[in-house]
Amino acid sequence: MDITTRLEFDAGHRIPNHKSNCKNLHGHRYAIEVTVTGPIHDDRKSSDFGMVIDFSDVKQIIKDLVVEPWDHAFIVYQDDKEIVNFLNTLPNHKTVIFPVVPTAENMASEAHRILNSEFNKRFNGQLKIKQIRMYETPNSWADAI
Repeated sequence: MDITTRLEFDAGHRIPNHKSNCKNLHGHRYAIEVTVTGPIHDDRKSSDFGMVIDFSDVKQIIKDLVVEPWDHAFIVYQDDKEIVNFLNTLPNHKTVIFPVVPTAENMASEAHRILNSEFNKRFNGQLKIKQIRMYETPNSWADAI
């Protein structure tokens, strides 16, 4: 069975060397949809009886590991030195250094990596991340499978 939940957050980024306005500092109202796959609990005494996992439990994991760290942050590619250096001059600025350019595709992949690792640890392979959908705008998204 697959279940999907969605959370939203705001963040800034830029795509250095991009041919259009995306090379400038700007922000988005991102949405992340996480699809989890696993068996439906059949233990009548379990809190999760009839569920794959409680939606609130999935949301808390996503919130703790992806949404809270990225929300109202500026997500910057580690080799975008000009912007990294600038952000380091701002006291108490929430900056997330990304190992790759923070495109929707790479953000979806990074969220998938983070959440997949956590789900493997917590649920011993019983529950898996099937897909991460990262919306950069309401009409544009990337899927990491």
